[in-house]
Amino acid sequence: MKNKFELMAPGGDIDSIKAAILAGADAVYCGLIKFNARNRAANINFEDLNGILNLAHKHNCKVFLTLNIIILESEIPALVRLLNKVVNTKIDGVIVQDSGLFYLLSKYFKDLEIHASTQCTTHNKGQILFLNKLAAARVNLSRELNIDEIKELTPIARENNISTEVFVHGSYCISFSGLCYISSILGGNSGNRGRCSQPCRDRYMTTPAGKDFPLNLKDNSAYFDLKNLYDAGVDSLKIEGRIKKFHYVYTVVNCWKKQILNFYDHGGVDNAYNADNTDYAATNTDNTKNLTSDNIDLYKVFNRDFSNAYLKGDINKHMFIDNPRDNSAKHLFEIKKKSKSCSATNSMEKIKQELYDEKTKIITTVKDRIKDLSIAKTPLTISISGKTNAPLKISAKTPETSFAVFSKNNLINADKHTIDHSAIEKRFKSLNNTKFYIEQIDLKNLQKDLFIPFQELTSMKNEIAFLLNGSKPIVAPIKVPVLNKQSKLKTKPSLCVLISSPKDLYLCNTTSADIYYKLPDCLENKIAELIELFQKNKNLIAWFPPVLIGKSYTAAVEFLKQVQPKLIVTNNTGIAYKAYENKIAWIAGPYLNNTNSFSLLCIKEKFNCCGSFISNEINKNQIKRIVSPDDFKLYYSIYHPILLLTSRQCLFHQTIGCKKTKIDDECIQECNKSCSITNLKKVCFLIDKKKGDYHCMYNNINFLNTDIVTDLPDLFSGFFIDLRDIKTGTKIDTMDMDKSGIVRLFENLINGSPDSRPDSKPDSKPDSKPDSKPDSKPDSKPDSKPDSKKELKQIIHPSTNAQYKTGI
Repeated sequence: MKNKFELMAPGGDIDSIKAAILAGADAVYCGLIKFNARNRAANINFEDLNGILNLAHKHNCKVFLTLNIIILESEIPALVRLLNKVVNTKIDGVIVQDSGLFYLLSKYFKDLEIHASTQCTTHNKGQILFLNKLAAARVNLSRELNIDEIKELTPIARENNISTEVFVHGSYCISFSGLCYISSILGGNSGNRGRCSQPCRDRYMTTPAGKDFPLNLKDNSAYFDLKNLYDAGVDSLKIEGRIKKFHYVYTVVNCWKKQILNFYDHGGVDNAYNADNTDYAATNTDNTKNLTSDNIDLYKVFNRDFSNAYLKGDINKHMFIDNPRDNSAKHLFEIKKKSKSCSATNSMEKIKQELYDEKTKIITTVKDRIKDLSIAKTPLTISISGKTNAPLKISAKTPETSFAVFSKNNLINADKHTIDHSAIEKRFKSLNNTKFYIEQIDLKNLQKDLFIPFQELTSMKNEIAFLLNGSKPIVAPIKVPVLNKQSKLKTKPSLCVLISSPKDLYLCNTTSADIYYKLPDCLENKIAELIELFQKNKNLIAWFPPVLIGKSYTAAVEFLKQVQPKLIVTNNTGIAYKAYENKIAWIAGPYLNNTNSFSLLCIKEKFNCCGSFISNEINKNQIKRIVSPDDFKLYYSIYHPILLLTSRQCLFHQTIGCKKTKIDDECIQECNKSCSITNLKKVCFLIDKKKGDYHCMYNNINFLNTDIVTDLPDLFSGFFIDLRDIKTGTKIDTMDMDKSGIVRLFENLINGSPDSRPDSKPDSKPDSKPDSKPDSKPDSKPDSKPDSKKELKQIIHPSTNAQYKTGI
């Protein structure tokens, strides 16, 4: 047998966790009140965690704790305190997004198994190797991957002792996970902080294609794809739904469990699985039916209709549904309509009532069954016996186990400091914790007026704690590691400029700024010309996109091999790993979402990174707390179009329409157009598709933050501007000025030059040279920088720096 599926279920609250266990889940993932990517779920208190672990483990179910958000610097102390407690539970693993948390776990909490969250957007070989170096034991593969792409990655994971997890049922996201900022930008609710308000499900002004919900996808369901997933070597099947109620969790998990067990029985696979699940099999005797082709029960709970198009590699317009709400009644109505079993005008109302009655029955039945599943603390009885000149015996008993420990020294008579109920209660009170409560202390077999050193009594208590912890030593708490602040920068910050068109290459010769060139998302068809372009322009710095799947990743690796650059910027950890492997200096791009000191320390120590962008999601106060490692450069984008989301799906299907029903290679490589959608507040958003790139959605106005230059001096080595041709609602009133003139304005800002507007248009010929480099010394005039700020805001408008003010 190649592998045995783990069925992993969502646990948004205690009832949902119990329902998942009852339905036969092999694992449950759940979050605490803080530090998890579903803050909208009820979540659980730490005080309940050990009871949940005891209950789950009794039913052969693992529990994984979600800590899958980006971490702010101010949260590190609270996070470490939490980890100090979590490490002494029987948790089966923690699910993580933030590289700083990866670093802390792999260095200080090695007893905790680490899983890479879906927010890591893992989709290529290099990313698996990157996560392996961070001690990840499991990776959640990107939900946009098809079965062939998954099949290429699972052997690589297994070679590195990493298991793979695939999302098989529940809500699709329109954006690649971890790269969606729409909720953050529009409402200050960051998806990378577990606060996504799902604006992709919102109603918009009716599009030219006649759609009101142009970003709304159907739900994912790979219910009929078990054979393909099995052959691909997938280890864990993940059901989404931590915001869903317990009756939904029970229904979906129960359906999937039956399908999996029946697959083992009738799919030509070793059926020994049932032997490991005798409790479940005994209460679910209908699991031995033939593998079902009927998913009707999945339609009886919340759904937006189902699609497995990503898994099939058939990304088409039928993945959309122009209604974000529950599809159950409509689906069942259509089934009855086709079977001609309904014709009355009120049949839809009847179906709704039937569904309501059935849901009520499920709720009642499941609630009645889960009430007997207890997460209460385990009762502990302490019995103490002993007499003069004999060792002290302390027995501990729980419903599951009993044992005794003995003192090394014999008891002696004494008239003070004797062992009594008060002394025992005082010394043993730490056993009253989140796992146990002392139900009884029995001293009836203890002779009176006996003495033993209290130090030895404490030692015996510690031995009992060790045995109650499964003979696992209690891990001593660590203190928050102290990071030394870097000395002030000795040089003025430089300017970095992003372009993506050969027509802008003249900037390499008209400015002292570093010129970054964005490589296409899917560069395999242009690899030869890209290599030639960089070989001819030695000072050009490659900017790698966040998503590089399959052939695109292979082509990107070939680019590194052929060009052998001295420095790159990458937003993809797979390319970061290849740069580290090939000793290429690399800067972590803004879409790696670095927001704390330990994330910077991680990529420097583990992968020899030389610098990093700080996420634009965080505000001034959140930025200034960050401590940079020694010999490490920090970068910040002060001007750019604001990316809201990046999608593998075609965003024109539901907006302006497209003659093709599905995406193919020609679409990716040749489609070059844009449109807009407008929300009900009359705010427009740009949908933009460049040749070789995925579809992107941008905010209506650009980000411009000139304040940070003076607000946080001596922190950043470089400030970044994005001058790609992305036409949002922001206008640049440059008159006769080309992009080199815009660059000069920003150089004046960061260098403090009083001459904020060039007198004339710079020479734009490719072989021209700048007359001189900007003065590296600050201008003596105190109002020079404010002048530059004012002029930039007058020229570039409208703009926003709301993120810099509000943060996350």
